[in-house]
Formats: sequence, C-alpha cells, structure tokens
Amino acid sequence: MSSLASDGPPTGTAGDPSQPVLDLIGVGFGPSNLALAIAAVEHNDQANDATRVAVRFFERQPAFGWHRGMLLDDATMQVSFLKDLVTMRNPASSFSFLAYLHESGRLVDFINHKTLFPLRVEFHAYLEWAAARVADLVDWGHEVTGLVPVTSGDEVIAVDVTARELRPDGTGREVTYRARNVVIGTGLRPRLPEGVSGSDHVWHNHHLLHRVEEIDADTARRFVVVGAGQSAAEVTAFLHERFAGAEVVSVFTRYGYSPADDSPFANRIFDPSAVDDFYAAPTGVKKMLMDYHGNTNYSVVDTELIEELYRRSYREKVTGRERLTMMNVSRVEGVREQPGRVTVTVRSLTSDTTTDIDADLAVFATGYDPVDPVPLLGDLAAFCTPEPGGRLRVRRDYRVETTPGIRCGIYLQGGTEHTHGLSSSLLSTIAVRAGEILTSVVSGAGRAQPAGGAKAPAAALRRLLR
Repeated sequence: MSSLASDGPPTGTAGDPSQPVLDLIGVGFGPSNLALAIAAVEHNDQANDATRVAVRFFERQPAFGWHRGMLLDDATMQVSFLKDLVTMRNPASSFSFLAYLHESGRLVDFINHKTLFPLRVEFHAYLEWAAARVADLVDWGHEVTGLVPVTSGDEVIAVDVTARELRPDGTGREVTYRARNVVIGTGLRPRLPEGVSGSDHVWHNHHLLHRVEEIDADTARRFVVVGAGQSAAEVTAFLHERFAGAEVVSVFTRYGYSPADDSPFANRIFDPSAVDDFYAAPTGVKKMLMDYHGNTNYSVVDTELIEELYRRSYREKVTGRERLTMMNVSRVEGVREQPGRVTVTVRSLTSDTTTDIDADLAVFATGYDPVDPVPLLGDLAAFCTPEPGGRLRVRRDYRVETTPGIRCGIYLQGGTEHTHGLSSSLLSTIAVRAGEILTSVVSGAGRAQPAGGAKAPAAALRRLLR
C-alpha cells in the first residue's frame, strides 16, 4: 500500500515501470464512490504507512451533483437519513448526516422535526458538504476515455486509466494514472421508450429543473407526464402547481398510482444481510424475490403524494375547473414534434382507441438503466467472465470475476442487481458496500484469484473500517 494521494497526475503508457501505482482509481464520483472515498480517508486516518491506500477518482461533472433536475423544493427522501454515506459502516464518523446538521446549526431543528426523511435538497447539500471534504482526491471535469491493462509476462498487474479534461473549446489535456484496482461507479442513464427521442418539447424528467424556465407560464396550456412511479407523480404535482393556467395529463398503464411498500418487514430486503441472502440464492429464487419486492422501489409512489394528487383531482371536480387528468390503463404509442408543441398519441388499453393530445411539453418519467461497464473496460473486458445473457459475473465483494492471470481488481458500484439484489442502485447499502470494497482492496482480494469465484467470508466483508 502507499500514501493516500499521488504526487500529481502521472502520465505515460502501459508497461512504463516509472509510473507510480495507486491502490485504487474510481471512475465516476456519485454517492457510491463518494462513500468509498470517505471509507479510504477514515481507513488511512488509523493506518500505518504500510497499510495506507492511495486513491483517486475521475468525474465528468465540474462539481458534485446528484439528480439535480429533480431537487424539487418539497420532495423528501425515500430512505432514512441513517442510511447516509457512513453511518451503517461507522456510526462514529464525522461524515454523517447528523455531523453535517450539527456543523450547519440545524441539528436541534431537525430533531424537533421528528422525521427520518429529510428534504431531498437538504440531503443533496449534505452530499455536497461531504464531497467538498474529499475534493482533493477527485479530478473534476474529467471523462475517462480508456482503461489499458498493464502486463508483466503473462499477468495483468495493473490498469492505466486515461481521462480527458472536458473544456468547451476541446483543448483539455489528457492525464493517465496507474492503479492496482479500478472501481466503476458511472451511475444510471435516463431511459426513454423505444422510438421516443428528447427534443425541445420532449424531456426525460431528469431535465425538469434544468429546463423548466424555458416554459412560458402565461402561454402554457397543457403538459403530458408519462409514468407511474414516484418521479412521475412528483412531476405531475410540480407542473400542476407551478402552471396554474395549464392542464396536466398523467398517462400510465396501471389503473392508478400504486403505493410504495415501506413496511418494516418488506424493507428488510434493503438490509446488508439481505445482500448475502440474495447473492447465495439460486437464480429462480433471485427472480422470485425481485418479483415479490419490486413494489418497494419500482413504479410506486409515496402514499402521502398519492393522497395529495387525489385531493387536488377531487377538489377540481367539486369546483368545476378540472386541470388534472389521469389517463389510466393507457400507453403512449407515438410522439410527434410540431412547431412550438408536441402531439402525443395515447392508446386506451381497455377500449383500444387512440387519442391525440397536443401539449406544450411531454415529460417522460420512465426510469433509468445502469450504464454497461463493458465498453469502458476496453481490452480488460476480455479478462472478465460473463454470465449467460452477457452480464458480468460479480463476486460477493463486488469484484468482477476474471480469468486466471489477472492480478488487478475490477469492482462495480451499481449494475449488480442481478447478483446483489434491489439495493444495488439505491442509497440503502452504499456505506456498507464501500466498506466491503475497501476491505477487499486492502486485503489484496483484488489481486490474483483462483477461478470459480470463491466467496470471501461474510464476516470479513462486513468488517467496519475505522
């Protein structure tokens, strides 16, 4: 192991023995890799020189940002503040949400608020606060362009990670770091239905707050919102409130919004121990668990928001001015961009009839897909073991299973729902997962491994790094 940070961005080519070698490079710096950076800092605070880890991260954005387009003023988190970046790994951490509140002078006020679920804007401010404390470990505004295996004889001993500095004029320099392990945490990609493309009048909901000022409140007459999940309901409520003279049409295939199951027993699917259970389960049981408990997260809405939208709808029926319309058991069949507007064709699944809706804007709250890491891996992909269907085989410690002869570790933060369960793309276990990955790196598990994917002991994986 080596010191926490390198002496500057080394450059060179694969196989150059003069390059300093980091212990870990992270691609992307969202909440997951932020949690990992904090785990590394806390580990190094109590480690000796021989066991300290040198880490570095690349992030495309010029500063920390997480779903900024949906930071609605009144939106709350769907996960407890105790599932922050650190608490489930290290309750004594100075990087906790409670530590942030204390430093911000709002701890007593938050306690009096009597809630486990802070405002989303406040939790984002917490994430920014934590990211600022480890910003020296991040190359902001850098896009990773290549991962090149470094070989010694027949073994891959390290990876050269090259990133390009993103500048508007295209003059950004390239930097290259060498590492024994890489962690890919590139997040999620907004998903639009097949045949639908973004345009001036067709947005994915992640653009909402970035672009809403483009809409003239005096002339807007109608919006279409597509989707049945939390984001769709939030967008519907937001547009209905902000544009008091406009109609909002919500289109979804369900009969009505379905409530999220956040009951205590169902929420155990997000416990760290549930990852062990899911990972060890047969394929059929994995599918069964996903089917049973998908309503804890997918296409579901907080009951409070469902009731608020129903109150609005009923109130409008009483007053005779109906602006909120629910087109249920329906799906969008086509979207046509028109001068200054968009036409959305909606088919009723009960009557099999279609309706054309002219709107100022169509917002698709249709979810996200994990970013496929294989294209980014480049030549390293040849050393990775795929599962049937092409997804990467991943060990319990989030290391991609590789062929014999590769000593460097490739870890995934996200994109592991098929192996590790529902919490893979959520905040619920990021603190524990960061500790597990760092434990694996520190113990050398990311180096030469026997074929067959032997699982590291669960107790060691869950060891708290303090």
